[in-house]
Amino acid sequence: MLYAVAESFSSIRDFMEAGGSVLWLIAILVFFMWSMIFERIWYFSHGHEFYVQDLAGKWNNRSDKTSWHALQIREKMLSQARVEINRNLTIIQTCVVLAPLFGLLGTVTGMIEVFQVMAFNGGGDARAMAGGVSKATLPTMAGMVVALSGVFASIYLSSASDRHTNDLRELIKREL
Repeated sequence: MLYAVAESFSSIRDFMEAGGSVLWLIAILVFFMWSMIFERIWYFSHGHEFYVQDLAGKWNNRSDKTSWHALQIREKMLSQARVEINRNLTIIQTCVVLAPLFGLLGTVTGMIEVFQVMAFNGGGDARAMAGGVSKATLPTMAGMVVALSGVFASIYLSSASDRHTNDLRELIKREL
């Protein structure tokens, strides 16, 4: 068991070294992005229910639900709920957009390394050039994998957000 864990960490370390320093930026980005995604998933599965019950209780305890003032209070409550429901979604979407850009940055730095090796060795060391090309392609691949996983999670969270917003609108109904 301990050997398998050590071997896993060794494989991750080798991959990170092969990809260059930009791969560490992508790793930090993926950790941050998935932390935000898991926070939203936890909120929708656990915390949102309490928030909705509190909001519905406040609305249902009102005696006046039809005046202009009451409708403005309802809209304020719905707006605050939308803000709470959509919290961190733009941060997640920004991370999805940044991931391929970090991958592109890794490509550029890897190719710069290839050109430096070519200039230093007179262009004849194919093994060193292949190492630079590898450093250029690994961050690109990692950035695309991070972006794709984030796109799927972002689509799921956006649809969950829309569903919860519509459910809340139905729960806090305007009485005619």
